[in-house]
Amino acid sequence: MRHFFPIGMLCTMFASAQTGPGGVGTSANNVLWLRANTGVDNISGAVIQWSDQSGNNNHAFLPGTIPTAMPALVTNSVNGYPSLDFDGTDDQLWVTDNATLDLTQWHFFIVVSADLQKNYNAWMVKGDDGDENFEMLSYNDGNIHTPTKYTDGTRTIPSSAAGQVTTTSFEVIEYSYSTAVGRDVYKNAGNIITDNESKTPKVNNLPLYIGNERSTAGREINGDLAEVIAFNAPLNSAQRLIVNNYLAAKYGRTLGVNDIYLQDNALNGNYDHDVAGIGRVNASNQQTSSRGSGIVQISGATDLNNGEFLIYGHDNAALDAWGVTDYPSPLQGRLARAWRVNEVSTAGAAVDVGSVDIVFDLAGLGTVTASDLRLLVDTDGDGLFADEAPISGATNPGGTRYQFSGISALQNNRRFTLGTINASSTPLPIELVSFTATAETRGTVRATWVTASEQDNDHFTLERSTDMNDWIGVQELPGAGTTTGLRSYEAYDRASPVGVVYYRLRQTDHDGSSTLSEVQVVDNTGGGDQQPLVYPNPSQGPVVVVLPDGALPATGLELVDATGRASRVSFTRSGANSYRLELGDLPEGSYILRLFGTAGEATYAVHLHHVHE
Repeated sequence: MRHFFPIGMLCTMFASAQTGPGGVGTSANNVLWLRANTGVDNISGAVIQWSDQSGNNNHAFLPGTIPTAMPALVTNSVNGYPSLDFDGTDDQLWVTDNATLDLTQWHFFIVVSADLQKNYNAWMVKGDDGDENFEMLSYNDGNIHTPTKYTDGTRTIPSSAAGQVTTTSFEVIEYSYSTAVGRDVYKNAGNIITDNESKTPKVNNLPLYIGNERSTAGREINGDLAEVIAFNAPLNSAQRLIVNNYLAAKYGRTLGVNDIYLQDNALNGNYDHDVAGIGRVNASNQQTSSRGSGIVQISGATDLNNGEFLIYGHDNAALDAWGVTDYPSPLQGRLARAWRVNEVSTAGAAVDVGSVDIVFDLAGLGTVTASDLRLLVDTDGDGLFADEAPISGATNPGGTRYQFSGISALQNNRRFTLGTINASSTPLPIELVSFTATAETRGTVRATWVTASEQDNDHFTLERSTDMNDWIGVQELPGAGTTTGLRSYEAYDRASPVGVVYYRLRQTDHDGSSTLSEVQVVDNTGGGDQQPLVYPNPSQGPVVVVLPDGALPATGLELVDATGRASRVSFTRSGANSYRLELGDLPEGSYILRLFGTAGEATYAVHLHHVHE
């Protein structure tokens, strides 16, 4: 069939593109990137880990010393995107100290909103009070405070004017520092603090605290974080402009300076998503290749002059062709998703950066023949693609990348998308219309899915995992071969483990090739006894196990593997029902946690993903 197009697979990085925020930076300089719309590990909305998207594995996780202080994931919090809500009492996340976050220069962006204006809303702090490597917090009047300790023992604590952080909207707060130019802090791209400090910040061996200042009580934030971005050096002025426009589009803000990407406005179609861009302020301040978090990379502008930018985003329509009829002959389909560009000067006037190269990363599509692909550009601006001349000439420079070179049709305000002239060898559509998995009763999960059409489809396999790492087949259903029209399927897992369980659908062709659906998460507690919470998982060291309410106090713990071999583990109690376990050389796998106490013993099923350094 080869028609699944799993969104989670579309963000495959490749070396030639900059895949940082807005298409700025790689893992070499973008050392931390937390965004609430991806990588948030939560149980019923309680966040236990916020995974770093920079490629540096600087994941923010729930500290074992405070096992219940979990911020809440709030869906549809700002412009359709989620945020993490911190309660102002004890909620926090920590990023383990390492060299990538011990910084002597930096460029940060945070997207924040206060629920309560209070002194010491500590949004992010590297180190302890009075010994900060870097820090961003706000006071009860909403001003921004950026203290830094220097290697000479001095410390500066500049603050902005009031009203920078608000309770009414999310704001983009930006902070750069270098010994060459000092400190600059911005709100929505407008400067609010500047100085000429030329000292070297003192690094420390302490975690990065997200949502609190750990060493001083009462400094937990009462508010929301939607995104946290850290670079290990100041960005140039072109890169700053692009990242600010990416964040402004995503979170529905208007920038005070250089708000030049206007396709995110409702009148222009709300092309708010995966915004990235290229541009040039001058020869020392430019960005010439960008991809960002989406599947499109643009580079190679042949006439990019000072003060010129090309910034693009998409409308968040589905990455499929099901039901789409707006395409010209001889195409047999096109993606529903469309992208739109602003090709403008810093003053917002239309410019021409010359021809560009456009790359689509089609990971997860299955077999693709490059000569089948067609680029569609809405050159007359009528909102239609059916009246446009398809652009051929796609090549495959490697992997799942398909490139259209020297494209001059891409100009200010124009839309573009991708089509195919052969829906068999290069299908493009997601023929899987829907896939859901829900708990019927405790231990029974019902999975349903609907296909729009099938081609050479031999069978489906419903697969289950308890850790997103090891998967087993639960039930296999025959496919319909080759067919058109909607078809519905249903399968049951009547031996689903208690707890949080993951399901996916594998579709296999007659030739043995297969593709995977997105993953569905099922909370299969069914109102019965809860299973332990284990974090961080995976772990390179100790883990914290939080037992269900009412669990008896432990005087001894052991882990029993699948062969029945028991291993006593060293532990310390870190809360009423929580224990910090030292795993040593214990291999990863599924275990029975056996708890011994003065009132008896109890057992719990746990899976440990233990990564040895």
